[in-house]
This record gives sequence, structure tokens and C-alpha cells, in this order.
Amino acid sequence: MSGSVSMELSSSPPGLEAAYETLFTTDSLLFLHDLISTFDDEINEILWLRVSKKAHLELSGDLPSFLESTAHIRRDSDWRVLPIPPRLQRRHVDIGDLAPCDTQRFIKALQSPAQGIQVDFDDGNCPTYYNQIKGIHNVFKAVHNQIPNVPHISQAPVLMLRPRAWNMVEHNLMVNGKEAPGPLFDFGLLMFHCGKTLLENKSGPFFYLSKVESFIEATLWNKIFVWTQHKLGLPLGSIKATVLIENVLAAFEMEEILYELRAHSAGLNCGIWDYSASFVNKFGHRQAFLLPDRKKYVNMEKRFLRSYMDLLVQTCHRRGALATGGMAALLLPQDPLSDSHRRVLATVTRLKLLEIKAGVDGFMVYDLNLIEPMQKLFKLHTEGDNQLHQLRNDVTVTTKDLLSMPSGGVTLYGLKYNITVGVLFINAWLSGKGHFFYRGQIEDSATAEISRSQVWQWIRHQTHLEDDGRVVNRRLVTDLTTEVMMELSIHCHSVRAKQRLHTATDMFLEVVLKRDFPEFITTYLNLDHTFLSSQSTGQVKAVDTDMNQSKL
Repeated sequence: MSGSVSMELSSSPPGLEAAYETLFTTDSLLFLHDLISTFDDEINEILWLRVSKKAHLELSGDLPSFLESTAHIRRDSDWRVLPIPPRLQRRHVDIGDLAPCDTQRFIKALQSPAQGIQVDFDDGNCPTYYNQIKGIHNVFKAVHNQIPNVPHISQAPVLMLRPRAWNMVEHNLMVNGKEAPGPLFDFGLLMFHCGKTLLENKSGPFFYLSKVESFIEATLWNKIFVWTQHKLGLPLGSIKATVLIENVLAAFEMEEILYELRAHSAGLNCGIWDYSASFVNKFGHRQAFLLPDRKKYVNMEKRFLRSYMDLLVQTCHRRGALATGGMAALLLPQDPLSDSHRRVLATVTRLKLLEIKAGVDGFMVYDLNLIEPMQKLFKLHTEGDNQLHQLRNDVTVTTKDLLSMPSGGVTLYGLKYNITVGVLFINAWLSGKGHFFYRGQIEDSATAEISRSQVWQWIRHQTHLEDDGRVVNRRLVTDLTTEVMMELSIHCHSVRAKQRLHTATDMFLEVVLKRDFPEFITTYLNLDHTFLSSQSTGQVKAVDTDMNQSKL
């Protein structure tokens, strides 16, 4: 494009020419250009503010707290978010981590009895150019009723669209001489092509907003929503968004985040692993914030996580917003009569009942076979469409509650498990996939974040293993990582798969041995030469069968 519009777009990935032509019209490109040009500087500002905030915490030794400057918002008991649209009132069970480039799973989700689908361009998705275009085009087809044998968009599970987070860039689009922000690429195309139709069918446009760290970032999203609605001729408040509170700093600004988005808020969401990893990100150097073995000592019953969930539910319900829980990552074994099936179902039921009792209005599952049992659980223990009436006035959460680390140590099993998840996640990304299956559950970038964060932190603090007193240091982690690679390599069915696993192992060690903690593993990989070159040589597609997943 020339003239006053400065854009460069890479040509279509092989096999997606028709989708590419559909998505990248002259009008949609002009819209993207205007959207990105308008907000690019402000996105840069919030990213620098994050750096500034982290530097302040590092240099001062301060801890986060509820802000004095916004106390008036928290004290004002009168304000509420705009009423929740009918389609969002009853969303007990959503399908989570659904990368829409996986056409087969996307269709099964649309045919399922779930109330919603987290259409994921973030944690559960690997953002190759191929996957982004394929995924956005699949959403386009679903919204415009171009997929056979699925319900009309007004009857299908509601689409909760999750664009990439602020930290991700789109390498294949340059605007004004800079790579485009990933979230605006995703959000812009989805809104341009689907926003009006979703609104006409009273089924959106609804979004999940990832990795928001402060109310200032919520303010920016709100500006983007207002601008987009005006540009596309949609009424103010048409867009509704659920903000994922995945960062400890955001936990102290939940009311302010709702307030800034009050015309566009669908509520807040709490998860476990990204949130836990954020403690290492923000306070990893501090001995007082040493996070113990997640497999043994970290769960939603621990004080710091329980307090966070209670405060989130209380905050949302006081303001008329929905509070949703995290995703059940466990997979049900195929034989419904087996002991293992009963055991997994009992575990998921126990954990999700905790969330229901805390007052959540819904949560996610990965396994489609968990949808109906979890819907029955909601029916059994709650009344009505949601739990907005549960105001949780019994709850008082303090700064100390939110920052109290669980006690416990580090086990050899936990260390090895974290190494394996980290290596397999990088391996999945190099294969063009954003998640993988391991030991009966789904693993994605959230579990990869906590895994590599813990290994980095345990090395940093030279933690001793509970098992035999050995120190977690570079030598031990390198030896165990080599051991893990040898164990995993027997599942590789080609020379290329073995080479890729070897590369993933090297990259994992690179990340966990760095002097300074890399902010996000996804940013790190998305800017890495190995990942980028694997795309440009056409190696990366969404589906790859070189490694036997079922065996893992």
C-alpha cells in the first residue's frame, strides 16, 4: 500500500489463499491500519510502564498494595457495570484452550452442549501466520454460518474470543515501519469481519483479555472498544469483555479494572498457573517469595490463591459482573467404567465444587466429556442462571492474604515434571501447536510459564531437594534435562522430530539459566530465530504427528 497508508503484509501461507483473500480486503486493511496507527504509541507506553513498575519494585523492595489514588472508586458503593447481555447470563461451562485453527475440535465444540467456547489465539494457540489466518477464518465461517452441521451462531455455544496479549507482536504485518501488535491484529480482523453479525444475532462480540496488569491497561482496552464501535457503526457497549486476572499486580486493582471497563465488562476470570507464575516474574529474586513445588504444595486451597478467588468473586458480584473460574485441565480416560475414569472425575468434581462454593458463575473444561457432568454439578449446587446474588460479604481479604506464599519445599519429581513440561511446550511451539497432552492432562503456555519460572527460581535460590538434599543448580538441571530428553526421544518417530526435541531442550536450558528472568516464555519464543526460521521454511503447521502424543 502506498500514499499516506504505510503497510506491508506478508503473502499468504501455502494452502490458505482463499482465507487470506477473504480476510485481507482493501477495507479491512485500511481498518487495521487506522486501528494500529491510533493506538500503537499507547501500547508502547503501557509496556514501558510495566518495565518501570517492575524496576520500582526491584529497586525499592516495596510490595504491591491497594492504591490510595483510586480509593474513591472502591469506596463508592453505587456504581455497577452495564447489565450482562442475556447470552452471557448462564455460562456455567465453557470449553477452554480451543485454538480455532484446529478445525475438527472447533466444529466439535460448536456442536457440543457447552454454554461457551474460549476461542483462543493466546495461551492454547501457537501464533504462526498459518494458525492465525486459519483460526480467524474459521471464526468468520462459524459466525457467517458457513460450517455445515453446526448450529446457527445464535444457538451455538457463545464465542468468547481471546486475542493475543500485549506482549505479542505479529511479524507478518508492518504498519508505519513497525511490526503490528498481535492483539490488535487479532481483535481488528475479528471485529471487522464478525462484530456486526455477532451483535445482530445477540451473540457478541464477546472477548477475553489476557495478561492485563493494571487498570491503566483496562483503560486502553476501553478506548480501543469505544473507537472500534464508533468506526464500525455499532452502539456503545456492544463489545463485552472478561478480563483474566493473571497477574498479582492486577489482583490489587480489580475494582478499578471493572470500573474502567464498566460499559464493556462481562466480568473477571481467575486461573491458577499464570497467576502463580507472576509472583516469580515480579518478586522472583526475593527469598520470601520462593514458590514451592507446584505439584505438591500449590493449589486453589492455599491461602494466597483462595484469597484471590474470594476477592475476585466478591468484587465482581458487588458490581454486577460475572466471576469465572479457571480451566479443568484433566482428561477423562476413555473407559467410563474404569477406576481411573472415576478417580479423574472425582478429582475434577472436588476442585470445581470448591469454585462453585466460592461463588463463581462458571468455569472452563478442556475435555468435552466433562461438559455435562460439570453442568450437572452446577445444577445440583446452585439455583438460577448464575451466582450474582452471592455477594460474599463474609470475605475480607488483606494485602497479607494475597501475598502469603505457601510453605513447602522442592521434590525431584516436581523438578523433573517442570522440566518436562517446559521442554515439551517449546517442542510443541516448534511444531506449530500451542498445547500438548502429558500424563492425562492438557498443558499450555500457562503451565509452561509456571514450570520454567519455578526451575529458574529454584536455581536462583539454590534450593535443596526434599528427597536427598541435593542443591538445585545448573549442573543438576542440565543433567535432568538431558535425562528427560532421552526419555522423550523414544516417542519421536523421525529424525526431524528428534532434532526438534533436541533444539527444544537447548532452548529450555537457555531460558531457565538466564541471569535475568525473561518476562514471558511466549514472547521469548516468538522473537527467537529458531521459531521464526521454522515458520519461514514451512515446517510449522498446526498439526504434526512426528511425536506420539497418546504415549505421553
